[in-house]
Amino acid sequence: MVIIQNSIHDLSVNEDDLSCILQRVVKELGNGESELLVRLVDKAEIQNLNKVYRYKDKSTNVLSFPSDLPIEIDENILGDVVICTEVVLKESIEQHKSFNNHFMHMAVHGTLHLFGYDHIDTKDAQKMANLERKILAKIGINNPY
Repeated sequence: MVIIQNSIHDLSVNEDDLSCILQRVVKELGNGESELLVRLVDKAEIQNLNKVYRYKDKSTNVLSFPSDLPIEIDENILGDVVICTEVVLKESIEQHKSFNNHFMHMAVHGTLHLFGYDHIDTKDAQKMANLERKILAKIGINNPY
């Protein structure tokens, strides 16, 4: 189940589409019965989260927080994806992309982090980018890179 928390009441995001797309991604990656929380936040909140958890005092587009529930608790919770729509909008303009396509890319990107994908080294980054391209193509979004 995908839960959307739009704490900033941003109407530029189609929450139903977002939920459906991420539910398909979660299902395709073999965790269809799990819970995923997506929070839409402003620049101040994402900057604070980035500072506290990544020691980077700046805003960013997306952060992922895997669930840290003990194994004894029988809940299938993937974690949280936090997206700053202000940053995504700014990036989409700078990169000459549609807001929706860039936003969906960031949502998929953040979700893949919850499945253990990362881009720290070149090999892992290529693997993650290839999977992002494959997922985005299925929903009609061209290569974002």
